[in-house]
Amino acid sequence: MNDATPSAPERRGPAEPLPAAQAPFDAIGLARQLLRGVRAGALATIDAADGTPFASLVTIATDHDGTPLMLMSRLSAHTRNLDHDPRCSLLFSVGGKGDPLAHPRLTVTGRAIRTDEPRIRERFLARHPKAKLYADFPDFGFFALDPSAGHLNGGFAKAATLTRDELLLDLAGAEALVSGERGAVEHMNEDHADALALYASGVGEAGTGWRLTGLDPEGMDLLAGDRTARVPYPEPVRDMGSLRKVLVTMANAARSAATGS
Repeated sequence: MNDATPSAPERRGPAEPLPAAQAPFDAIGLARQLLRGVRAGALATIDAADGTPFASLVTIATDHDGTPLMLMSRLSAHTRNLDHDPRCSLLFSVGGKGDPLAHPRLTVTGRAIRTDEPRIRERFLARHPKAKLYADFPDFGFFALDPSAGHLNGGFAKAATLTRDELLLDLAGAEALVSGERGAVEHMNEDHADALALYASGVGEAGTGWRLTGLDPEGMDLLAGDRTARVPYPEPVRDMGSLRKVLVTMANAARSAATGS
């Protein structure tokens, strides 16, 4: 006869998200996709009067490395809050049909810093052309969110934390691509609208009227009205020569897929 008292079941602590490098899915890739693909998100700031969390809606673009960019009025409460305390967070969510919590979303924390860099203005307005109507008003200014960390929820049972270096691209060695972006964007929009439509169709976005708004070492950003498409390259590129080769290869592949050949 065994008189041993059964041991109590081990109590589990609360589930915690894994670091992105240990996650059983491509957490870094999904997070960067959200960063590039979402044009508006919830900005949480700290109320300058009493420290209450304050959430508002802002439009978003990204710099070449993925740094979130915003254009805000000094008359807005969130701008006054950031002038008092730059700590904030941005929620990126694509939404969709069905349960909103079943869709991926990313929260990025960090500090929002005012910037007068011409490149920031150019990239933001390419992503939000209608903002040209008020971007130069004296009460408006551009902000860049320098991220400290990210929290990704990729859907049911898919969560991960990301470091700054996992959120942003390392642009070392890609200086020629960055400096040549404007010329490449203008060339593609003026002469290769058909290729842009093929790139969009390759990621499941049909239709025409697509325009290229930006390039970076991992992919390109397209815009058609209020629709966006993030198109990753088959492999990262660091110079204009590699970019041209990749774009030709992608267009040929998309064209073959469309014709079934």
